[in-house]
Amino acid sequence: MSTTAVIEPGITMGELVSHFPGAQRALFRSYHIGGCSSCGFRPDETLADVCARNDNLPVAEVIESLKTAQEADDRMQVSVTEAADLVKEGKAKLVDVRTREEYDAVHIDGSIFMTQELMHQLGGWDKTQQIIFVCHHGIRSLDAAAYFAGHGVENVRSMRGGIDAWSCEVDPNLPRYELA
Repeated sequence: MSTTAVIEPGITMGELVSHFPGAQRALFRSYHIGGCSSCGFRPDETLADVCARNDNLPVAEVIESLKTAQEADDRMQVSVTEAADLVKEGKAKLVDVRTREEYDAVHIDGSIFMTQELMHQLGGWDKTQQIIFVCHHGIRSLDAAAYFAGHGVENVRSMRGGIDAWSCEVDPNLPRYELA
C-alpha cells in the first residue's frame, strides 16, 4: 500500500485513485461505484460523500474492502528486477498492454504485444509459466492482470513501475518517454 496516503473518510476520490490505482476497480466490483456515468464520482468528492450518496454505505466497511483489494493488488505485482530474472530464466513471458504506438516507439526485447487474438489465447498457455503484464507505469498492466486472474487465467502478474521503471532499473539504454 502507498506510504504517502492513507485511506480515510476525508480522502478525495482523485487522491484515492491516484495513490491506490486499483481502488476504482475494487469499488466497482464490490459496490458498483465508479464504473459508468450513472454510478461515477467526481475527483473532488470525498470517500465519505460517495458512501453517503450510495445508500449510506458504511465508510469503515468500504475502507476495509479497499485495503483488502490493495493487499491483493500488491501480491499480484512483481518488481522489474524480479520480472527480468523470471524472463531470463524462461519462467515468465512479458505481455505488453500499451497502445500500438507506445509499443512501436519503445518496448522490451522479447515482450509480446497484446492483441485481440492473443487475449483469447492466454488461457491456453503453459500454466507453469508466468505471464507478466507490462505498461508504461504499472497501472494498466495491473488492471489487465486483475482482469485475467478474475477470468480464471492463473499465474498472472503485473510489473510494478512498468517499462519506465525497467528503463531506470534494468536497461538504462531503453528510452523513457512521456505521454502527450
